[in-house]
Amino acid sequence: MKKTIIVFSGDLDRVMAAFIIANGAAAMGDEVTMFFTFWGLNVLRRPEKVKVKKSFLQALFGWMMPRGAGKLGISKMNFGGLGAKMMKIVMKQQNVTPLPELIRLAREQGIRMIACTMSMDVMGIRKEELIDGLEFAGVATYLAEADEANVNLFI
Repeated sequence: MKKTIIVFSGDLDRVMAAFIIANGAAAMGDEVTMFFTFWGLNVLRRPEKVKVKKSFLQALFGWMMPRGAGKLGISKMNFGGLGAKMMKIVMKQQNVTPLPELIRLAREQGIRMIACTMSMDVMGIRKEELIDGLEFAGVATYLAEADEANVNLFI
């Protein structure tokens, strides 16, 4: 069976849920497509700064957004990043797989990860700023996948 997940949120807890579900479905033999749009693109950003040409507003926007899986805050009680740090400590104590490892597992399991090109244009994110192993496409590609899927999630 096929599953699709739209990753709209850039919150650590929500992105974790998306990758846990995606990896679980792939481990059960399902074909999984994750479509990252708007704030969800932040999880795919490289942690290091990549020099690319941008307009002033795009550069400012990029500066304000978290860069990569290690910089995401949580959706509730983030308290300037303290909540995310506390959550990571508790997850480690509970042997929960950290987000970078979930992303690596998703790649190994062949999960399609598609970055929304329209959102990239709006947010001033260039392909060079994103991690390797992604596809780049628009909503039509996602909808074609969703038409064939029996589960479509919006996270």
